[in-house]
Amino acid sequence: MKYPVFYGGIAGAIAITIICTTLALDLPSHATSLFVGYLVMLAALSLIFVGVKRYRDVECGGVIRFGRAFGLGLGMALVAGVVYALGWELFIAVSGFDFMTGYTNDIIAGMRAEGAAPAAIDEKVAEMAEMRAMYDNPLLRVPMIFAEIAPVGLVVALVSAALLRNPKVMPARTN
Repeated sequence: MKYPVFYGGIAGAIAITIICTTLALDLPSHATSLFVGYLVMLAALSLIFVGVKRYRDVECGGVIRFGRAFGLGLGMALVAGVVYALGWELFIAVSGFDFMTGYTNDIIAGMRAEGAAPAAIDEKVAEMAEMRAMYDNPLLRVPMIFAEIAPVGLVVALVSAALLRNPKVMPARTN
């Protein structure tokens, strides 16, 4: 249990810290932040690979089966997702950051710049109002935020397990 908590906790903390910092400093637009956000998540969640490798080398003598490695990676991804979602909740509670307003404004401005019809814009405004109502409810917002990072964690756990089940991939050093 210590590996998922340690490596997953650090991965989630790194991801949410960098993302909240970029948002607080108003660095990228929402369109750019989507790419940057997932890139940050991928980099932070690479700690899943590190954690599974460390477990394989230290606890398992350099050999681990796919199922065990994948389960361990999923545990780390789960912890990272929880830390990420709770970090987001803390960020918006402390800062008062209004993500949905900025996101909605960027979407509508993009539609106007592309020359979208007024009816399409009105439809999008109504859709975004529904999304905001869901987002304003923490019981719905937390799972939505968790769902941002979960697929990335799943992929990293899967790739880590697939690679590290082979003891010849990055074998443990022997001195």
